[in-house]
Amino acid sequence: MSHLFRGQGIIRENILEVIPNVYQMTFRGVNVLVLAEAELTIIDTGFRASVPKIIDFVRGLGRSPAEISLIIITHNHFDHVGGLGDLRKLTRAKVAAHKADIYDANGQLPYPRLVQKTLQVRPFSALRSFLGIGPSDVDIQLSGGEVLQPLGGLKVIHTPGHTPGSICLFAPRHKLLIVGDVLVKHSQTIHFPHKSASTDLSQAVKSVQRLAGLDSEIICFGHGRPLTENARAKLQALVAGVED
Repeated sequence: MSHLFRGQGIIRENILEVIPNVYQMTFRGVNVLVLAEAELTIIDTGFRASVPKIIDFVRGLGRSPAEISLIIITHNHFDHVGGLGDLRKLTRAKVAAHKADIYDANGQLPYPRLVQKTLQVRPFSALRSFLGIGPSDVDIQLSGGEVLQPLGGLKVIHTPGHTPGSICLFAPRHKLLIVGDVLVKHSQTIHFPHKSASTDLSQAVKSVQRLAGLDSEIICFGHGRPLTENARAKLQALVAGVED
């Protein structure tokens, strides 16, 4: 894993190559993954302000934004989908997200109960349409179990709990697990998602238990650096602590 750029200050920018042709961009504390294969895939979009950074990075690879063919959303929270609208306008990409996280005007956003209640009260109710993606934003509605083309086969694992439609992505060929916010990392320790930011923590724990059986050597998170040492053992230890 090699660093390509490290920024300083309040708006920190960090770009590293996780494995060959898989890049993690961090901007304002949120990670975006760029998979640079024959076609380009973006996993999560970060905030809206991240989009120019993504486009500049793609061009820095000697590639064109027109080569971005797929955008995968791990979960429908504004810090991970804020740039989706602008990125779609600049590319020909199809957008894939789990159907349980897609906002319906008659339904609820995939946020904890307190946030949902707040968004039902004026003037906060006006923010609802800005905090999530709806049916018109998604081309491929996922259910879990699909195998997408990137990385020689990228398995979609439905891992509800942080949000109802949270997904993880596993590339067996590279032993790479991408978890969004289903797991969080502090230093070299991994934890279950924060209860205050999740819709159902007990469900999230059950989802993580299913991940422990995967042959993963590298874990990429929605926030923070990838875990590249003893990833599977640490994941199994986390799950074992619950089972005990």
